[in-house]
Amino acid sequence: MSARLTDTAAVRDVAVSGEGIRLGQFLKLANMVDAGSDVKALLADGVVLVNGEVETRRGRQLAAGDVVTVAGTQLRVG
Repeated sequence: MSARLTDTAAVRDVAVSGEGIRLGQFLKLANMVDAGSDVKALLADGVVLVNGEVETRRGRQLAAGDVVTVAGTQLRVG
């Protein structure tokens, strides 16, 4: 993980069960969207970053330590 990801704002850890989680499920778990159907529009807008890079795939597999940024809010997969 790059120091750049954590310099500007506090990172909120979001606990997940199991080895990983898909991006769409993670955004819902972290309360960034109300419903799974909202994820598609959010990703289409290009405002979701995973480890500092724009991500548009709802099914992107995340692992512990990955940092997801949405509209300035940083969330770490825990």
